[in-house]
Amino acid sequence: MPSVPAEGTHAPYENRPTLYVCISCRREGTPEAPDGAKPEGRRLYDAVRGLVSELGPAAPVHAVPTICFANCESGCSAAIAAPGKWSYLMGRLGPEHAADLLTYAAAYTKAATGVVLPSGRPASLQHAVIARFPAHLDGAHLDAAHLYATHLDDAQLDQAKDAAE
Repeated sequence: MPSVPAEGTHAPYENRPTLYVCISCRREGTPEAPDGAKPEGRRLYDAVRGLVSELGPAAPVHAVPTICFANCESGCSAAIAAPGKWSYLMGRLGPEHAADLLTYAAAYTKAATGVVLPSGRPASLQHAVIARFPAHLDGAHLDAAHLYATHLDDAQLDQAKDAAE
């Protein structure tokens, strides 16, 4: 299945990041949901969407369902992205992570480049990042990696490298 937004969703137009949640995911080692039961990914999306709805305009992200990140060995999966920022794919999630995903999204929103070190994430998400992807930037912006590197001293850069390994 392609990783595309699920039918009926729209690209965000406000200045908030988008949190994509795979609605077809299930956790590694769990059986497929029985007929009529929602997969864990769908339950995660429903929990995130419920919190976003409760927060209304104060929500730190748009929640968008998507189908398959091809990260099945580390499902359930979600990704966060915003123009001019690094994008992150997270895995090993479940419905119980919904509130922590919004806490992480708030930190991501505040970070100029989207970089939130593990120590700045909720404990349940400190090791959830599977991959990150560079920002798609136009000529009006500096490269996120350059911004990140120039805002950290050598000790912070070493700490970030160690955390990424």
